[in-house]
Amino acid sequence: MKKWFAVIGDPISHSKSPAMHNAWYREMNVDAAYIPIHVEPANLREAVASLKLLGASGWNVTIPHKEAIIPLLDELDEQAAKMGAVNTVVKTATGKYKGYNTDGAGFVRSLEDVIGIKHKEKPILLIGAGGAARGIAFALLAGGYSNITIANRTLAKAEVICKELGTGQAISLADAEKQLGQFAIFIQTTPAGMASSTLDLPFALDGLPQDAIAADIVYNPLMTPFLQAAEEKGATIVNGLGMFVHQGAIAYNYWLGHYPTIANTMAELTAQLK
Repeated sequence: MKKWFAVIGDPISHSKSPAMHNAWYREMNVDAAYIPIHVEPANLREAVASLKLLGASGWNVTIPHKEAIIPLLDELDEQAAKMGAVNTVVKTATGKYKGYNTDGAGFVRSLEDVIGIKHKEKPILLIGAGGAARGIAFALLAGGYSNITIANRTLAKAEVICKELGTGQAISLADAEKQLGQFAIFIQTTPAGMASSTLDLPFALDGLPQDAIAADIVYNPLMTPFLQAAEEKGATIVNGLGMFVHQGAIAYNYWLGHYPTIANTMAELTAQLK
C-alpha cells in the first residue's frame, strides 16, 4: 500500500519539503508521496483529525503549529515533550500518531557541518523563544553546548526555556543588542527572515564581533537580512538550508527506517534558492 506524508503550516507555499521528500522517494525507490497542506491555526484540530482519519503515514509540522499540535497527538517522544514542540508526526505500528522533534538535532548537525565541533565552550545567543528555539536549545545542551543565553521580545518566554533547560540566562532584545560583543555564536530563530515575512530584524548588529558565527534557521531566502548584516560585519554565516535538510532526513528515517542521501539534495536546493 502506498504511503503518503504531508507538511502542515501557515504559510506553507514557500516550503521545499515536498520537493525534497519526493526526490528522496524516487532516489530510494520508495512508493510514497508527500504533499503540502495549508492549515490556519483556527483549523488545526480539524486538520489533525482529518490526517488521522485519512490514514496519513506521518507528517511534518511547521510554523505556527509546533506547540499547539501536542495535545492533539496520541503519543509524544520524551525529547519532544521536554522541548515542548513537535515538527514530525509518525504513525506507529499500533496506528497511534506520535510526535517527535527533529529540528534541534537537524540544526546542530548543520552548525557542525560548517564550524566543526570545536566551539562548544563559546557563548551562544539564541534569538527567539518559540518552538524552534526551544528545540534548538535542548539539542545544543544535549550536544555539549551549555553556555546559552536566550533573548526574546517577551522576556518571560525566554525565562521559561532557561528554567526548563536548567541552565542559561534570559535577556531582553534591547539588552542583547547592547551586549553583542559578549557572544561568539548567534542563532536567529524568529520568522523575521522569511521571504513572506514583513517583520523587522530583532535588533541591529552594529556591535557584532568580526569573528562571530551567525546562523539563521530560515532557508527561504538562503541569505536572510540577518545573515546579510552579519556577513557585512565579517561573521561566518550558517544559513537554514542545512538544518532543513538534516531535520527532514531524520524525519524520513523515523518514517521509513533508513536515511536518505543528502549531498545531492543540498546542491539542488541551493541552486533553486539562489
